[in-house]
Amino acid sequence: MRALRIAVFVFFAALCNAAAAQPLYGIAMHGDPVLPADFKHFPYVNPNVKKGGRISYGVVGTFDNLNPFILKSMRTTARGMWDPEFGNLIYEPLMQRSRDEPFTLYGLLAQTVEWDESRSYIQFNLNPDAKWSDGQPVTPEDVIFTFQLLRDKGRIPMSSWLDTIGTIEKVGDHGVLIRFNDKANRETPLIIASSLPILPKHATDPDSFERTTLSIPIGSGPYRVKSVDPGQRIIFERNPDYWGKDIPAKVGVDNFDQIVVNYFLQDTTVFESFKKGDIDIYQDGSPAHWQQAYDFPAVTSRAVVKEVFTPKLPSGMLGFVFNARRPIFANKNVRKGLALAFDFEWFNRNLASDAYTRTESYWQNSDLSSFGVPADANELALLGPIKDHIDADVLDGTYKLPVSDGSGRDRSILRKAVNFLKQGGYAIKGERMVDSAGRQLSFEIMTQNADQERIAIAYRRSLALLGIAVTIRTVDDSQYQLRTTNYDYDVIIKSYPSSLSPGIEQVGRWSSGAAKTPGSLNFAGVADPDVDTLINHFLTAKSAEDFRDAVRSFDRILISGYYVVPLYHIAQQWVARRSHIAHPAALPLYGYQLPVWWDASAQ
Repeated sequence: MRALRIAVFVFFAALCNAAAAQPLYGIAMHGDPVLPADFKHFPYVNPNVKKGGRISYGVVGTFDNLNPFILKSMRTTARGMWDPEFGNLIYEPLMQRSRDEPFTLYGLLAQTVEWDESRSYIQFNLNPDAKWSDGQPVTPEDVIFTFQLLRDKGRIPMSSWLDTIGTIEKVGDHGVLIRFNDKANRETPLIIASSLPILPKHATDPDSFERTTLSIPIGSGPYRVKSVDPGQRIIFERNPDYWGKDIPAKVGVDNFDQIVVNYFLQDTTVFESFKKGDIDIYQDGSPAHWQQAYDFPAVTSRAVVKEVFTPKLPSGMLGFVFNARRPIFANKNVRKGLALAFDFEWFNRNLASDAYTRTESYWQNSDLSSFGVPADANELALLGPIKDHIDADVLDGTYKLPVSDGSGRDRSILRKAVNFLKQGGYAIKGERMVDSAGRQLSFEIMTQNADQERIAIAYRRSLALLGIAVTIRTVDDSQYQLRTTNYDYDVIIKSYPSSLSPGIEQVGRWSSGAAKTPGSLNFAGVADPDVDTLINHFLTAKSAEDFRDAVRSFDRILISGYYVVPLYHIAQQWVARRSHIAHPAALPLYGYQLPVWWDASAQ
């Protein structure tokens, strides 16, 4: 009997040891990291680059703040502080996301992590070499302090992400153990690891944290703020003592000694500055401009180089966004009628040199898209009764936006638009589209620049044929940010980028909770329990198949809601650069990455 008890004890002890979490060098949303534990650098960097020189960027807007983590001035914070495009120059997350995999993280401030199969907890084991720019070590106390501060005083979505934490505690000298509550999902640990900064407890005042500030901050990132000219320019200098320059996720990254971000009132001024050589990069999004505007001497002499990159990304969605908080857009039939009225073929032919492809799915050109794909048995089971709320043609894969004759007044399509508007309570009387009380259907499109205004004018032209009165108001950047933060608009033009691993960001864009939260990205004001349910489906999916089908279902319900008038996408990325700004030959999954470029004149 004693021998049996010992055997049972040994068996269960071995079982427990086998089940114990082991430190991991990397984690992925689905499957395992592609790179091995002994990887030396990301595949899309030049590991032998000589650091030095400078790069000068140009952006439209202004800034009055160096704290990107608060609601106040969240959209007028200086670029580069915490920046997915220019790089997280001052602050860093616990783990670094690879741009060559859908959603995989590797060690940064956290050297390794531990979690269980159900992802009910995650433990971050900090790199003992991690330091702040003032030389003090990054500690578990900094992590705990940061997460509590951002939970209580940070802007959304950071504060809502941190609301998923049940308990957080220090483990040993370098560990932080987080246990999640029932608000968390399978993506939550990766969001906590990659999308939240870590702040220095010793250099952050909680009492003044919610105020805007231009004080030079202390961070753990590769750069320090050298100088600030509020609203005009911010200059970053590379920290030669940056603690992480030799870890694999940072080899070949952060190559400029100096990064300058210049602010301009209009995009045309940015381009003129680029032509003069005052800025080094111009990211172009206009086909006509890309084809016609580069006839200046620097291009002829090859001092300026035009390049085309082709990432392997879904299309995303660019379109006119109806603010469904407004009563006139609360009815789906009205939104659908208005959406059908846009004559894409006329616009593309007359104003875009036929350069664009119409977007018909939020994940077009990927396996996650529902476009042209009928819902299979597995997806229908995931949808359950929600399938009855999705348009039949969207559900069976036959949905397609109407293709006009390009005349700008295709009568068959306009008749369809009128029929849906009629179902929404409107009719044409005396050449005016009016409701039952005789009020004309009218609204304002708020635009940011000349390119958006041109698209809006084309849309207004089509709607005028239906007796709909549309005004267009182009506002400056500060007014635009204020009005969008408070949802003070009828219609705006917005882009919804899509990744191969959609997740918690969709909560901020489309959930009922976000619709009521000032400063969220739910610009359409969508508050639909079906949408909330389908978001939860892909956040909790365990298998790759369930995840794919859950995203397709979500795509279908957004398409069926007609919250956005789909415009177009370009499969390529267009960039003009000064010839001394160089980049690696390898292009990652997500397209070009500015933080891995370098100044060849410094070699």
